[in-house]
Amino acid sequence: MIPDQRRDFIYRYVHEKNVASFNELAELMNVSHMTVRRDIQLLEEEGKVVAINGGVKLNNLLKIELPWREKALLHHEVKRNMGALAAMLIEPGQTLYLDAGTSLFEVAKAVAASNCFNLTVVTNDFSISHYLMDMPHITLYHTGGLVDQRNRSCLGKSAASFPRTINIDVAFLSSSSWDLERGMSTPSEGKASVKEAVLNVSRRRVLVSDSSKFGKYGMFHICALDRLTDIICDQQLPFNVQQEITLLAIKLHLVAAGKEVIQSKTGR
Repeated sequence: MIPDQRRDFIYRYVHEKNVASFNELAELMNVSHMTVRRDIQLLEEEGKVVAINGGVKLNNLLKIELPWREKALLHHEVKRNMGALAAMLIEPGQTLYLDAGTSLFEVAKAVAASNCFNLTVVTNDFSISHYLMDMPHITLYHTGGLVDQRNRSCLGKSAASFPRTINIDVAFLSSSSWDLERGMSTPSEGKASVKEAVLNVSRRRVLVSDSSKFGKYGMFHICALDRLTDIICDQQLPFNVQQEITLLAIKLHLVAAGKEVIQSKTGR
């Protein structure tokens, strides 16, 4: 691997594992420990990772997201199961918003395969709109706006303007970073404006995000968690966090990888 390829590999690997040792990275890439340390130093200077004793972990302050294609390879079983659970929350005739991202792509696939008819779907994601294009039981709208090529979606003020003109029954939202203190956040100002607009016009607001995103935060605040009605996550979410979420009167739905284990916890 050339240096750029090594650093991309390290960043993707740490995104999936959250933490990695110098030994495993050196073995996986067949390079010396010194080479790994140099690569990690550069990634740390870019704010992407943090060096720890014997290894490296993802920086909790998320400055840049992985491209769509690379994110699609991570936690696929969990995303598929979250999508199946999300589809159980919808009813025929509803207007849905499907946010951009690979988790929401799995929601789109599950919605398309559901028994719900006469649905209207609004999305800012090109992969989702392309997938739903030929579904006769779905009326499809795309927000338009500035194209984010890395994430195959639209963002910014122009993308946020369309959702403000409609009423949404259920909004399924993605987030690359969320926690109890800062709520939902993002490293992209353009993404934040779209999500904020959707939150303001939606009756039911559902975050769909696996536990690897929890505990991270981006520069731009979207909303406190108590603005949400539901969170769909996986069973790796720490138990104390699960308890805190239900105390916020949020309905928490948990899935497991490999099999569709569904657990719902209702807040007070």
